[in-house]
Amino acid sequence: MSSSHGVTRTLLVDTCNTLLQPTRFKDYGPNGLQVEGKAQVKHLVSGVTASRALIEAAIEVKADAIFVHHGLFWRGQDGSVTGWMKQRLALLLAHDINLLAYHLPLDAHPELGNNAQLGQRLGLVAQGTFGDQDLGLWGERADGQAFASVDDLTHTLTQVLQRSPLVVSGVNRPIRRIAWCTGGAQGFFEAAIAAGADAFITGEISEPQAHLARETGVSFLACGHHATERYGAPAVAAHVAAQLGLTHQFIDIDNPA
Repeated sequence: MSSSHGVTRTLLVDTCNTLLQPTRFKDYGPNGLQVEGKAQVKHLVSGVTASRALIEAAIEVKADAIFVHHGLFWRGQDGSVTGWMKQRLALLLAHDINLLAYHLPLDAHPELGNNAQLGQRLGLVAQGTFGDQDLGLWGERADGQAFASVDDLTHTLTQVLQRSPLVVSGVNRPIRRIAWCTGGAQGFFEAAIAAGADAFITGEISEPQAHLARETGVSFLACGHHATERYGAPAVAAHVAAQLGLTHQFIDIDNPA
């Protein structure tokens, strides 16, 4: 399958597609190979977003392919290759680097995905799914205990993610059933409430969710889009690299959002 010459781009893409099954999802952009680079791949870099900073960092370490959650192309773009898009594409093409991007398939993978990886770090065991395309997870702590309060859960999140979440507290009670979905999943809050959650963890919050938290008693914790989604890409890329005999490194480009 692999050698000192690396593996073919086709094998890398096929392996990622087999693992993540992108055809199962209705998504906001293309999943899989977004930019074609060199035919042979030895060194794989993973990151959250295909930003210019990540591409430049990948060039520095002589990457043959980049694996990300947020790619370059999204539904609703006008298709013009100008400005920032031209700059990113020019770097990839000049250095013959492949760009692979998986959005919802990367969120949803049951062991390596963003939601599964965040749950593992928080010590949560998923017991069910909720929300659009069953992307969200709900469950309880692996040790069977409840968080004593929303403050207790907030402290754990701050320790794990190394940033303080924005919290809209619900009823002051122990937090046993937790629903979570990484990134911009604030629109899943009503489904989380319907699933019986005591608290909902995601990346972002919009105006309506603060009112819903106060009115339903279910706490809402917005922990950062980037902060909650920086675990799936390296988990999948490391798994695929080990399977194919590639070298891999994760490059985390800081993002306050």
